Amino acid sequence: MTENVTISIIKADVGSVCGHTRPHPSMLEKCNLILKDATKDGLLTDYYVTHVGDDINLFMIHHSGENNRNIHELAWSAFHEATYLAKKMHLYGAGQDLLADAFSGNVKGAGPGSAEMTFTERESEPVMFFMADKTEPSAYSLPLSRVFFDPFTTTGLVIDTKAKKGFDVEIHDVINNKKVVMSSPEETLDILSILGDTSRYAIKKIFSRSGLGPVAVVSTDKLNLMAGKYIGKDDPVCVVRAQNGMPSVGEYLQPFMSTMLVSGWMRGSHYGALYPCSPEFSTPTYFDGPPRICCLGFQLVNGHFQGLEPTNAEVGVHIPIDYFAGSEWDYARQNAIKVSKFIRTHGPFMPAILGPEEMEYTSKPGVLRNLTKRFENLE
Repeated sequence: MTENVTISIIKADVGSVCGHTRPHPSMLEKCNLILKDATKDGLLTDYYVTHVGDDINLFMIHHSGENNRNIHELAWSAFHEATYLAKKMHLYGAGQDLLADAFSGNVKGAGPGSAEMTFTERESEPVMFFMADKTEPSAYSLPLSRVFFDPFTTTGLVIDTKAKKGFDVEIHDVINNKKVVMSSPEETLDILSILGDTSRYAIKKIFSRSGLGPVAVVSTDKLNLMAGKYIGKDDPVCVVRAQNGMPSVGEYLQPFMSTMLVSGWMRGSHYGALYPCSPEFSTPTYFDGPPRICCLGFQLVNGHFQGLEPTNAEVGVHIPIDYFAGSEWDYARQNAIKVSKFIRTHGPFMPAILGPEEMEYTSKPGVLRNLTKRFENLE
């Protein structure tokens, strides 16, 4: 297949049952029907609808390229219809990620998060989708750094001829809305020095330097900056291509066996450990968390998803590989709970809560303003 294919994953939290838990099944079904009709009309070649925690995730394959108005309007319509159902059922946070009154050509800046990549499909094209809940875009910076910059994680950086040529990394300054492209391995240490500031910088895209095109794309939308107040965490998504000149499936997964702290969790104001799990078990049940991470895998076949379903299955009906479902991940889950439980004992004190910059959109600045006149100079 020589025609370029585009994968778009667009997500939004538009309502959930009894707090920040999970969307009602009818909301997922409505999104499924809308994308199914779009496939029949030829706008999509294939799709898959799922969720992580309270976020609905739409996986879409098409040939319209990135930032296409019709694709983004399709996702907007699906979320709008799901919001209608959520409001009808009086669900919590109904429509909270839809910040605009009407679609204006692109979901960027309107609330939903998106990650898209366009490439020429290889003879064998494994694609993995990471979905996080109760955290921010920089949640992927540490694991992706271990995957793409650390040969002790990715042996392919040493023994794969194509991978040894390195990768170009597009980093976004999410506060000032700027970007910079840096190269690894030459600038690896400088890349890490920037990404260490997780409140400001995040990996957006990673490109192969051996001519294979994009390898990883992350949604870097910051909801609080769009809305001017805290309305929920960003719950980022990430899509990656694997094998043959790129990190292997196992190399992408390896970092998540280690416990990693990310910002978000309850009220979007705390640090918590990433909890790897199946979407089926992504409902946050411990202090609105801890932050969840799920990973689903498909084979891409001529612009279509192929999972564990029969090859002649109906378009949109898929059974993906659920990488974090297995019992071997119990070790990582137990450690995530142990670390999260420890840090929660700090209550409203740092390091359990985020620093002042990240707390800007909570009630804390108002408290400080009210106390301004009561502060006195030290003698």
